[in-house]
Amino acid sequence: MTDASALDADIRWDNLKKENSMDLSYATQFSVDYYTGGYKLISVSDIGDYLLVPDGKNAPKHAYLAATSGMDFIVKIGRLNNLSFSGTKEDGWYIPEAKQAMQAQTLAYAGKYNAPDVEQMLAGDCDLAIESTMILHNPEVKEQLETCGIPVIVEHSSYETDPLGRLEWVKFYGALFDAEDAAEQLFASETAKTADVLNEAPTGKTVAFFYVTTNGGVNVRKSGDYVSKMIELAGGTCITFDDSDEENALSTMTIQMETFYEQAKDADYIIYNSTIDSELTSVSELLQKNALFADFKAVKEGHVYGTGKNMFQETTGYGTMIADMHAIFTGQEIKSDYFYKLTEE
Repeated sequence: MTDASALDADIRWDNLKKENSMDLSYATQFSVDYYTGGYKLISVSDIGDYLLVPDGKNAPKHAYLAATSGMDFIVKIGRLNNLSFSGTKEDGWYIPEAKQAMQAQTLAYAGKYNAPDVEQMLAGDCDLAIESTMILHNPEVKEQLETCGIPVIVEHSSYETDPLGRLEWVKFYGALFDAEDAAEQLFASETAKTADVLNEAPTGKTVAFFYVTTNGGVNVRKSGDYVSKMIELAGGTCITFDDSDEENALSTMTIQMETFYEQAKDADYIIYNSTIDSELTSVSELLQKNALFADFKAVKEGHVYGTGKNMFQETTGYGTMIADMHAIFTGQEIKSDYFYKLTEE
């Protein structure tokens, strides 16, 4: 167990009694247990635990965030001021508040997850490093941070295959930053946007979600991926290309254009993943990627959409995304900037 701060000398862990646990509806990769005396224990899958002492006394005040998925959660629960260091540069953020904080120099770039500026972090009283599971490929970096007195917690939201499970990680950050009420309210508000959609019958529409790589291949989502499941929750059927329903953090695969053409040319809708590739604005730009797209049913019928650059960083928007996907599949108006229709020019 990784202790965020030492317990008083006269308090033993085995003397603490669990009173209750956080109620979770979808998330499976973390838990929060509440103990006598105001202690709470955050457990992350099989990675480790993080002990918080009463009254938020050791809630992070100068944290380093390398897990980009956490930024939107932290911003939305009003705890951006508890971050002092970022593992992403200013031009890598599509969350306005994060950019503004870096411009105001209240949030400083302190190196990537695998090469953090530990000296800078120590000088700035860094009291927690929030890492994604990528850090597990560089265990020596995690060990270095902990040896220098900086606790590390590895967030595991990427292993939630249910998009609403990923959304529920706002409660993880609520517990971590002593903002449970704000997290509960946000989760309830966002999931409410999916209530009507989830009760409707499938639309029967097929959907291809992809982008074209620099070498001409096509990157697609796997069947167990959360984007595929968002499409399903929205009433569509995501066209996938893997043979198994393997559920892990490797959520995409790259295939040859010919293979993609054979299985996706009759898709009712195309959603081009502009968060990874350049943001397309017109169908003609898509055809420049490959002339074969002219033969696609969705292109002929004008059902081609792109994703905003903010789609993967704004993790509190999963309910809105599902609702907007449903709007696309049923010919209704999109109400956010997560998706947009490509022009015909």
